[in-house]
Amino acid sequence: MPCARRNFLHQAMAATLAAALPLRAAQAAAYPDRTVRIVIPYPAGGATDNLGRLAAQALQQALGQSFIADNKGGGGTTIGTRAVAQAAPDGYTLGMVDSSFTINPGLLGARLPYDTLKDFAPVSLLARAPFVLVVHPSVPVQDLAGFIARAKAAPGRMAYGSAGVGSGPHLAGELLAQQAGIQVQHIPYKGGGTVITDLLGGQFQFAFATVPTLAEHIKAGRLRALAVTPRQRVPQLPDVPTFAEAGLPGVDTMPLFGLVAPAGVPPAIVEQLGAVLRQSIAQGEMRTRLTGLGFEPVGSTPAAFGQRIADEVAQWTAVVRRGNIQPE
Repeated sequence: MPCARRNFLHQAMAATLAAALPLRAAQAAAYPDRTVRIVIPYPAGGATDNLGRLAAQALQQALGQSFIADNKGGGGTTIGTRAVAQAAPDGYTLGMVDSSFTINPGLLGARLPYDTLKDFAPVSLLARAPFVLVVHPSVPVQDLAGFIARAKAAPGRMAYGSAGVGSGPHLAGELLAQQAGIQVQHIPYKGGGTVITDLLGGQFQFAFATVPTLAEHIKAGRLRALAVTPRQRVPQLPDVPTFAEAGLPGVDTMPLFGLVAPAGVPPAIVEQLGAVLRQSIAQGEMRTRLTGLGFEPVGSTPAAFGQRIADEVAQWTAVVRRGNIQPE
């Protein structure tokens, strides 16, 4: 190719690239320029829905565009989460996830209609919710050591309820059994609404649930708290020891609540969304509201949330396999 023609082509390509760069920068700077949908894989109401709506409010206030909640419940969260995985990777469909997101890979395996570690771009871990182990007042134990001793004395007689096979409270109970070397009976319910009612009625002996769910029952003496899962005591229950303090540090589960995008969303958009949420949780009204609801505010970077997801997938897959837990 003649030198003059080669130089002309190089100059033309350079001019084309130079013209495209401002356009791409303008497109990135314009995000979002229309409504953004946050898919919540549950019906309206409940912790994940509440947190998703708080995130939508924070993003809308900071970015000046509508962020709306889109409830798509069913399939143990897989229907809504699959919709996020299959959405266009343009930043206009996001998804709320909770602990089911990290439990389902081990529970469902190849039946899961997406790859948890490959089909999503983590945005931010918004908050965690401490679990508390409670017993009905009729159970004659005052601490975790007494609970374990009673369970060992009568293998399989102590029973607990949960929102269903593979739910966070179910696997928290399984983790307790594995760490303490005890045998307990699991009673799965179709959702969590009736679990606490039946526990208060003495239909089974103990349960795991989030601190916000049980704090008032504990304070009123309707349930007895034995231990909480965080590494530090929780402000709502300052007299209740952590599992580590009570001698069982391996029970360290805390349900997570975070925001993800479909894989392939431009990193600049992921970083932008994550930065807004981190700032809102660090110093804004969102932090106050999260704390008031009994959650532990986090506001992580995308990378830190991605690592947390990978760690929890590994943890729960091991628990499911050791317990030979089969989905319903």
